[in-house]
Amino acid sequence: MAFPLEQRCTLLCMILLLSAANYCYSQTYLSKATYFTTDDGMGNPTGACGYGQYGKTANGGQVFAASGRLYQNGAGCGACYLVKCKEEGLCRDGGVKVMATDSGEGPGTDFILSYRAYGKMAVPRMASLLYSLGVVDVEYRRISCHEAANLVIKIVEHSNYPWYLAVVPFKQGGANDILSIELNEKASDTWTAMRRVYGAVFDFQNPPLGELKIRLSVNGSDGQKWVESDKAAIPKYWKAGITIKTDIQLN
Repeated sequence: MAFPLEQRCTLLCMILLLSAANYCYSQTYLSKATYFTTDDGMGNPTGACGYGQYGKTANGGQVFAASGRLYQNGAGCGACYLVKCKEEGLCRDGGVKVMATDSGEGPGTDFILSYRAYGKMAVPRMASLLYSLGVVDVEYRRISCHEAANLVIKIVEHSNYPWYLAVVPFKQGGANDILSIELNEKASDTWTAMRRVYGAVFDFQNPPLGELKIRLSVNGSDGQKWVESDKAAIPKYWKAGITIKTDIQLN
């Protein structure tokens, strides 16, 4: 079956876009990694993503501060990578799965790993030698954090009902990056964009009253798309500090 030239060009562009997305999520890249220390070897609860205590304990404390190109002005918060160091005789073949909860970089490094995550790259009884190197060559690729699960959002503590609403979404699974968030008062047909304040934190001055639905623009291995809650995600009388499990799944 023959297609007109315009249709053939459109089909070709779609194929190239899909191929590029799949390539990005399966390709292995080279970089360097170092580590930071905390009292317990886990994450930093004051990390740039705004996750708070979740940024400390997420993924069992195997977290990292991402370089600018992985952090992506906050869109890369919550992304997971498989990182393998290249020091022969010191590093495990399996590498370590880490989650981005902060931003930072050194000379040539894309990953500043938590002390715990950095040590997990070593073969048994070789962690001390790996730590002594300080910076190591690594290969890495993007992976899903977990199996698909419902998105959880937290109303940030400095929110002030009903005049100021700030939320932080916690990606519970999949490999989707959250690019933007919009709100819709349940009785309205109008979607209004929230502002990305920093990291994964979005806010809204004088938000709509009533129950609020949310939708997210996400980018993942299957390209960019909108995902929307089927029912109200934020209650009419929301309170600062509450955590809400939505009906949105990120694949």
